[in-house]
Amino acid sequence: MGLTTLAATGCAPLPARPRGLPAAPLAVDTPMPTPRWATLQRDLLAAHAKACEAYYARYVDENDALRCFVRWGANDGPDDAAEFTNDWVLLHALGASDRLLDLSQRFWEGHLRQYAAARTSDVPIARQGMYHRDFPVQMDWQHNAEGLTTFNVMGLSAPADPRLAARTRAFADLYTGHDQSVGNYDRKARVIRSLLNGSRGPMLRKATPLDWAGDPFDASRFHLEHGEDDYGQFLAHYAEYTDVVGDNPLNLQATTLGLNAYALGLGERFRTWTLDYFGAWADRMRANGGVLPSKIALDGSIAPAWWGGTYGWNFSPIVPQTGEREHRNRVPRSITAFYNALLLSGDMEFMRLWRRQTAIINDAGRIVDGTFSTPTMHGPQGWYGWKPGPYRTSAFEIWYATQAPEDRAIAGDDPWIAFLEGRDPGYAERALVADRQRLDARVAAMRADTSTPETRLADWTLDFNPASAKALVQTMTGGLHIARPTWSRTSPPQGGVPLHCRLRYFDPVRKRAGMPEDVAALVTAMSDRETRVTLVNTGTSTREVVVQGGAYGEHRIDAVRSDGIRREVGGRAFAIQLAPGCGTELALEMTRYAARPTLAFPWDR
Repeated sequence: MGLTTLAATGCAPLPARPRGLPAAPLAVDTPMPTPRWATLQRDLLAAHAKACEAYYARYVDENDALRCFVRWGANDGPDDAAEFTNDWVLLHALGASDRLLDLSQRFWEGHLRQYAAARTSDVPIARQGMYHRDFPVQMDWQHNAEGLTTFNVMGLSAPADPRLAARTRAFADLYTGHDQSVGNYDRKARVIRSLLNGSRGPMLRKATPLDWAGDPFDASRFHLEHGEDDYGQFLAHYAEYTDVVGDNPLNLQATTLGLNAYALGLGERFRTWTLDYFGAWADRMRANGGVLPSKIALDGSIAPAWWGGTYGWNFSPIVPQTGEREHRNRVPRSITAFYNALLLSGDMEFMRLWRRQTAIINDAGRIVDGTFSTPTMHGPQGWYGWKPGPYRTSAFEIWYATQAPEDRAIAGDDPWIAFLEGRDPGYAERALVADRQRLDARVAAMRADTSTPETRLADWTLDFNPASAKALVQTMTGGLHIARPTWSRTSPPQGGVPLHCRLRYFDPVRKRAGMPEDVAALVTAMSDRETRVTLVNTGTSTREVVVQGGAYGEHRIDAVRSDGIRREVGGRAFAIQLAPGCGTELALEMTRYAARPTLAFPWDR
């Protein structure tokens, strides 16, 4: 019978439908043998509940605090503790156990209490607590964003949580200028006034190594993740991290708070601020010949040495262990923040700016040791930091948004891209198997871990976190898993990035985010105006799924085609009812970035 507008005959009736959903779900009663990818998806979703529960029990105490040696610092401070549940909420939003959301929320509250109570003796800013008003007192947005990785996706699963709304509003207003007690943002100049900022305001002096490294401690009993031998090397690592006054592209990551505040329905002013701040950076990028400057003066002007600043285009500090300079240009990380502007405006110009910057860098390419190479750094003498081949950093993210042929040409290749283009049909199953193996390996490593709370720093536990969302995000949603470690060798590692995807799913019976029990989805192809997906019910009960365009409902689904039948949708979402053991292949006609982002569940809109 295929796809119809009527409930499948002979199926048990579903409970009454929540208000706000389409009146008549598409009904599917065509049998489909369960594909292996569907079994792998459901197995991976189920495996996370047990594995994450064991990880939580091992490393978190009865007060929901991390069992570790608590320190302040960019190496192993509060942001690393906050990353303990990375990917858990994202997995819940895909359909994993409610337990993952519950534990994530509990840990978030517990670590806030833990680090608000923790104090430094030597570092001035944290002597009254490492958190103030539930937010880091003062740190850069590479680390602030990493620490907000879980918080920034909580709205996918719990948009009605009043605590989430209150904190999102308060956190965003640390940067909008609305909260004038902190002074992070200058509305007239449209700048966040320092690279180091937070709930106690901006640092308006040169930073010291102590500000970054934290109080002195005996490092000999710890495994040091960054390769130091002792505390002296902690300080030496940050010897050149002094230039922090003025705005920096990393601060654009703060706009994720504005995006979430708007998407939670907290007010138009958050959208206005975010786009105004991005507008200032877009103007500076154009004025700087198409390259995003990394140092902005307090008055909003581009610094004469536009390549300057900590983490800027010319930031190549000495590594104390080797005595050699290492390139640490973090400007490319701000590409993910430009996605916030795209979501809030629908204006693809924000991605075109990055396309033009990539073209400028590639035009600077030259032959180095007989190989065409392109630069990654820029200083007083011009471009440097040459690497073989064309410059591709963030190129896939640009193409993912624009879907323009010229961007696909520079994006390079990847097994997932090959799968979507029909050149590697086995990728989906391989990726799901690999993530299950990764989960099992991390559980085994956790069981073999002999560390104690007195011998581990906050970042020690991160390598035991069993959560593996990459393959599920790709296969189920057609989405980017921009995280630590990054999804692609051509993309810089990131933290705190919202979910960007073609499709998202909801369970209208249980009124929660994610796929209903037994249902699996595989996105098989994507283009500018179309997404192809296969849905299958692997179980013995009828299931209903709400399919939404985009993580925030930002993509309009114009129509659905299946078995030669086309049906109009003309909205953010539609519902489909799957009889037991049945499935279908859908082609969704879409207009991307056509709607304002919202985190409200479909039945609450």
